[in-house]
This record gives sequence, structure tokens and C-alpha cells, in this order.
Amino acid sequence: MPLQILSELPPEPEEMKVLIKRRIEENILNSDVNVSAGGPGHFEITVESTEFEGLSRVKQQQLVYSAISNLMSGENPPVHAVDRMVTKIPSNSDG
Repeated sequence: MPLQILSELPPEPEEMKVLIKRRIEENILNSDVNVSAGGPGHFEITVESTEFEGLSRVKQQQLVYSAISNLMSGENPPVHAVDRMVTKIPSNSDG
């Protein structure tokens, strides 16, 4: 296997948590996002949004993945895996 020389160091987990959160919030309106880091390149994501209403769990998760897809693609992506994803619809607080 050929030696691969990385021109820059991978982003710190704290930096990536902020970036993942920002990307999701920009793409899924009215979202409350929590991101935690596992091992290098591994993250757990929880998203609560009214945008999920009427969508299946798979469609909800697809929205989240589409928001961060550019962070998971390429030769050496900063996000290798989402180890756990939870999507929620906010409960009605009127009652």
C-alpha cells in the first residue's frame, strides 16, 4: 500500500461538533441539535425539529445525513461515521 502524506491535520473533535451542528441547523429549520464525539471521526447526533412532522424515521435521518454529506465524503473525510442518530419531533407544549 502506498504511503499517504496528509497535508493537514484532521480537525479537532470539538471543531467538528460545532461544524456538524451548524450544518444541520442551516439545513433543517427550527432544529435543536446536540452532537457528541466518540472516537476520532465518530459522532452521535440528536436532532429535534418540527420539519420532521409527517416524515418516516428513515426520511428524517436522510435529511440529517444530507445536511452533513459533504463532511462524510472524499478521500479522507473528517466524519467517518455517525454511531448513533436520534431524530425527534417536538412534543406539543400547549396541553
